[in-house]
Amino acid sequence: MGRGKFKGKPTGRRHFSTPEEMLAGTSARPRTFKQEEAVEEEEEESEEESEEESEKRKGTQGLIQIENPNLAKPKTLKARDVDIEKTTELSRREREEIEKQKAHERYMRLQEQGKTEQARKDLERLALIRQQRADAAKKREEEKAAKEQKKAEARK
Repeated sequence: MGRGKFKGKPTGRRHFSTPEEMLAGTSARPRTFKQEEAVEEEEEESEEESEEESEKRKGTQGLIQIENPNLAKPKTLKARDVDIEKTTELSRREREEIEKQKAHERYMRLQEQGKTEQARKDLERLALIRQQRADAAKKREEEKAAKEQKKAEARK
């Protein structure tokens, strides 16, 4: 069978391990990779301890003390080290979005209570429509009563 113009790579398809396989240690990834990870973790731990003592700097940075807050390197945290209870600062967009939602909810509550200008107009319009419908129903009943009376006179 022809495969078309392009042939697949000889290495085959990629295989991704599931988190369950990784925890059980049955993933298809090579054992050497696990060993390299263990060595890297040990190096990272030893680096964290010695990081405060000696830090290599480029050029004249070692000679000049710079107080630049943007220069501070952000520390990367591992998932297990993250403090869950710590509240994170919201960005301006997120804060504005939350404020917008709260304002909308507040407006809808006032709308339901009939305290907003639009709600007052709607209630006035509703009262007017109810009045018109009541008048129309009354008029229909009068016409119906008049028809019945006419029929009754015609029978006599």
